[in-house]
Amino acid sequence: MTVWNAVLLGLVQGIAGFLPISGSGHIAMFNNLFKLSSLSEGHRLFQVFLDLAMAAAVCIVYWPELTAMYLELSGMAGFGPLAGREKPRYPGARCFLMIVLATLPLLLGLPVRGMIAALEGENIFIGVMLIFTGFLLYVSDRMKPGKKTESSMSISDALIIGLCQCTAVIPGLSRMGVAASAGIATGLRPDFAINFSFLLALPSSLGAAILAIIDASADGVDWGSVPAYLIGTAAALLSGVAAIHLMRYIGRRFKLGTFAYYCWVVGVLSIVLHLIF
Repeated sequence: MTVWNAVLLGLVQGIAGFLPISGSGHIAMFNNLFKLSSLSEGHRLFQVFLDLAMAAAVCIVYWPELTAMYLELSGMAGFGPLAGREKPRYPGARCFLMIVLATLPLLLGLPVRGMIAALEGENIFIGVMLIFTGFLLYVSDRMKPGKKTESSMSISDALIIGLCQCTAVIPGLSRMGVAASAGIATGLRPDFAINFSFLLALPSSLGAAILAIIDASADGVDWGSVPAYLIGTAAALLSGVAAIHLMRYIGRRFKLGTFAYYCWVVGVLSIVLHLIF
């Protein structure tokens, strides 16, 4: 894998993975259209690095929230600076619990990993899924904004979001877009729905890294490509942090439907280019 190839894939992963436009779909389209070195062709170690970069980007941006979760959980367990203090409802601890519950449905996708991987070579299918993602974002903009946050969302809200998120393993469906749209549909405040979907990316990225490690150990490692992997990982980390900040800004001032038109255009282009070439 060349450095240019790794940087391009890293940028696509970092930007498209955190914007509601499907990172997996974009990487698959780039691989199919431009014949780049595929992550599934002897470069699975790079996929491990990219997944870890995604998790690291979330940790960097949401470090205050993650720290609050740790302090409240440790305080509830009887140690740390909050031990013995009264802290009504423990919003950080509740948010952690909701993240765990929303992550559990991802286990349902493990038995069909092979079938889903086969879809990555189908640009027409990816294009259709991007168009569907656009409709989800468009509809979410027209829902009545809710007021729920980590202090008031319910277990059923978390499970619904998690079940919807697990469908986003399909290339072309945006994990961030699906999770945020589901959160808005359950009555979450739009900006919190976006933040919650980003926090959900942490366990899902770490889980994906573990699965990629297993695949990499079976396929072997192209050690000559490791320097390119590291440069591409840095590109994914920096672009991922920038994409999260951009999405949080948009979430406070605009709506998810801003990206619907992009998904429709790219989805149609993916189909047309596949039919032409």
